[in-house]
Amino acid sequence: MDSVLPADMELIDRLLALPELERPSLSPDGNWLAWSWSGLGPTVEVWIAPTDGSIPPRCLVANADDLHVEDWWPDSRVLLLSGTQDGAERVRLYRQELAGGAPTLLTEPAPDFYIHGGRVTADGRSLVYAANLDIAIGQPIEPAWIYRHDLDGNRRTLLAKPKRPHHDTPLPSPKGQQVLYARIDRGPGGRQLWLVDLDGKNDRELLDLGKETKLFAHWSPDGKGLAILAEDARTSLVGYYDLAANRMRWLIDDAVRGIEQISWPRRSPEIVVTETKEGRSQVCLLDPATGRERPFRRAPGTWLPLGPVPDRTGAQTAWVVRFYDARTPLRVLRLVGQGETTDLTALPPGQGVPPDLLTAPEDFRWRSVDGLDIHGWLYRATPPSKGLIVWVHGGPTWHLEARYDLELQFLVGAGFDVFAPNYRGSTGYGPDFREAIKKEGWGGLEQEDIRSGIEALIAQGLAQAGRVGIAGVSYGGYSSWWAITHFPTAVVAAAAPICGMTDLVVDYETTRPDLRSYSEEMMGGAPQDVPERYRERSPIHFVRNIRGQLLIVQGLQDPNVTPENLSAVSKALDAAGIPYEVLAFPDEGHGIAKPANRARLNRRLASFFEEALRG
Repeated sequence: MDSVLPADMELIDRLLALPELERPSLSPDGNWLAWSWSGLGPTVEVWIAPTDGSIPPRCLVANADDLHVEDWWPDSRVLLLSGTQDGAERVRLYRQELAGGAPTLLTEPAPDFYIHGGRVTADGRSLVYAANLDIAIGQPIEPAWIYRHDLDGNRRTLLAKPKRPHHDTPLPSPKGQQVLYARIDRGPGGRQLWLVDLDGKNDRELLDLGKETKLFAHWSPDGKGLAILAEDARTSLVGYYDLAANRMRWLIDDAVRGIEQISWPRRSPEIVVTETKEGRSQVCLLDPATGRERPFRRAPGTWLPLGPVPDRTGAQTAWVVRFYDARTPLRVLRLVGQGETTDLTALPPGQGVPPDLLTAPEDFRWRSVDGLDIHGWLYRATPPSKGLIVWVHGGPTWHLEARYDLELQFLVGAGFDVFAPNYRGSTGYGPDFREAIKKEGWGGLEQEDIRSGIEALIAQGLAQAGRVGIAGVSYGGYSSWWAITHFPTAVVAAAAPICGMTDLVVDYETTRPDLRSYSEEMMGGAPQDVPERYRERSPIHFVRNIRGQLLIVQGLQDPNVTPENLSAVSKALDAAGIPYEVLAFPDEGHGIAKPANRARLNRRLASFFEEALRG
């Protein structure tokens, strides 16, 4: 049964038809904005618009691939696009003229390896990317090596050979002489910065702050230095590295602040610092010379700057910014000063949902079993509620914020209350909270955070025992498996894990090689290092405990949480005599993304939970 009859069918249909904006990118001259829209057609399309808002957006290219913007050629007339099919994550790179026409394929039409990133060098003659490919033998390998890809002659040159598998986007310098990239050679918990010359010479380590400290960097617009973000269990540091002097100067050193990311846009004299508090993001601009910070914009919603752009009058600074809130899908706006805005990504006619038809969440706080304060979001449906659905975010190094989310709004519109917990291990609550999940590894106290949140809602009369379901994608799918195999039905009566890990050993052995280090970091080692922990934390070994209803969702092209997870758990469920349903998508990867498939999934989730949670 794939249908559901919500109170407002028109709203549900409009939500499912609403396109979602992905990965906006500014041209080097600041005059153009490019982005991807999913949901307008069968695949993800690339759209463009001028940043002065003079003409409406237009579709630049759509083909059989899901297309995203990776970079621009220096003249701002050509885009570098990445394309994948059916969620398989094996990237092809394309050259696309802004004037139109079909894209030109630059890499293999059917690669058997993974490309990470894709950046155009300053002279426009080469690309730089990482790939788990050994060109000497023409075969995939475990680590991703750094390559320069010369477009004249279509030749690859090996620049650097990191030892351990890792996904990283190497960044050529603005002047084109060097490439900045990262390694995790000292272990999965750290991240070191390296530089190599564009000709493949002088490969050297630039900065290493220890095996448990991750370093991230962005080139300054003039190429003379780097903005550095260092994060570990104690603090987040932001600094400026002077390449000529070979000297680091720290600008922000605060153990309390939850700095999530930094960037240094073209034409900006200041570093953009994004900080998250209680799941809410705010931005400041940091002067690299003085260390002085100033708020970017303090207004309702989330405002994340892409970069400054030419202003028609020159009287005030104009920025292109990403804007969203819980009832406004991601838009890209032109912001002049602190007030005037122009929507550069206005939806095609007939698209969109009025914000007053959508639901904003309430803050919900509780204490976990060990007394740790946890925060999440509670969305309330129009009474009477059909029950509570717990939606667990993936990662786990991620967090849910008060931003538009199709699945959450769909479920609320279908009559369910929705609870979105930001359990320990989530970003957005400071370094200690983010790193706390590593103390016990996956399947530890973070799952008790979720359980105690549900119990707190029941205790406060905001949910009913026996009428709670759980769902989520990736790690959210794993948490759904954990809940249905470990929690009593009074706490969780139904689960719909989506692309979730079932056997952590199978997951480790079959996932992409560059993703295994994340399991090692979170679990304290590989399966051969801590075999008992991997077994104890794998839901597959506890399926006999299942008493509630189970809907398993899987993309059959998923290279991250592979279909082997589904195969293994299906055998275990059959052996234990546990009933279950499978909703598999042959043309999907890690998550269900195609519009028709997404509509089918959401409608099935609503009908599944309505039946399972009926009082």
